[in-house]
Amino acid sequence: MNVAGRIMVVIGGGNGIGRQVVLELLRRGAKVAAVDVREDALDETRGLAQAGDRLATFTFDITDRDAVNALPDQVTAVLGEPDALINVAGIIQPFVRITDLDDDAIARVLDINLHGTLNTVRAFVPRLQQRPEAYVANVSSMGGFLPVPGQAVYGASKAAVKLLTEALYAELLDTSVGVSIVFPGAVSTDITANSGVASPVDPDDETASKYPTTSAEDAARIIVDGIEAERFQIFVGKDARTMDLLNRLMPRRSTHMIQRKMKDLLSV
Repeated sequence: MNVAGRIMVVIGGGNGIGRQVVLELLRRGAKVAAVDVREDALDETRGLAQAGDRLATFTFDITDRDAVNALPDQVTAVLGEPDALINVAGIIQPFVRITDLDDDAIARVLDINLHGTLNTVRAFVPRLQQRPEAYVANVSSMGGFLPVPGQAVYGASKAAVKLLTEALYAELLDTSVGVSIVFPGAVSTDITANSGVASPVDPDDETASKYPTTSAEDAARIIVDGIEAERFQIFVGKDARTMDLLNRLMPRRSTHMIQRKMKDLLSV
């Protein structure tokens, strides 16, 4: 799908990868509906974009199904019928073992990452099926296929998004709607702060640099490139692609490897 001239809906467009996807789409000539729960974050995105009437912002809680069901009509009223939905919004959990994670934290991660994605897909796909060409891209995570200690519920939610998107691809094969699943590895964003989670890594600690990351700008470019090329799987970062291959060939070894690298993120 060539995004130029298309109307693209980006969920989570207020910060991080989502904000950069909005900016990248605008650079390529798209019209964008940026959706986020934080109005101030959307205002910052608008200030960076300077895109005039090609950018519209919508403040929505994607866990509110009734509100999300009204979103397609609101986007259409401002920009026109949407051509694509890109689900980027997501949060991580506190870096603790699953037995130490409280019920509220579990519910919040599942509500935003899984139910929020479900809500937007169910609201937009029937409209997208009426378009001559349309697209859905859902962001999962490297943590959706590779278990990370201290992120069990986050990983489970992203694994569910992975299978949901793969099933959606199968269901839409004979339609005009293309589907991609996105697997970011380590990307430099403020996801810990935006998730209300304390960072397990001291940013002033020199050892923090041993965790290589992809910039949010590069991540956005890779995602939009993947959508334009209509790739079924879009891997963001060398780490995501490498660990996908290793996990498929040697799942036990890959689990041991990630445990050794990440175990220091958990308190003893």
